Amino acid sequence: MAKRYWLMKSEPFKYGWDDLVAEEEGTWDGVRNHRAKNNLAAMKKGDQTFFYHSREGLEIVGIAEVSVDGIMDPTDPEQKWNAVKIVPKRKFDKPVTLKQVKADPRLTEMELVRLSRLSVSEVTKEEWDIVLEMEKA
Repeated sequence: MAKRYWLMKSEPFKYGWDDLVAEEEGTWDGVRNHRAKNNLAAMKKGDQTFFYHSREGLEIVGIAEVSVDGIMDPTDPEQKWNAVKIVPKRKFDKPVTLKQVKADPRLTEMELVRLSRLSVSEVTKEEWDIVLEMEKA
């Protein structure tokens, strides 16, 4: 099965990149959107995800990796919602802002742009590579 790529949004004042690094492995829980739930359910160990700071910063700040897939959300007493565990892989030297992403015509179909309220979105391999190029520019 081919590796897949994702983008996970979090408000940095609630749970930011530095919190994930401090924990070494974080549980991505509390998601209550059906499309995001399906994305969490589709994630597999080893998949890569961009870590995006929402509300404050509005930027991709690093890359994490799914370390545990297919778990139930521990914050959901009814056990209807999915969760995964992620580990930090590397912080971006230069964050890639939402403004930069929106300005690149190659990324107009990226879920981050099209479905701006979605907290867990899929990223194509081409989009992934473009964002990595943007970080280095």
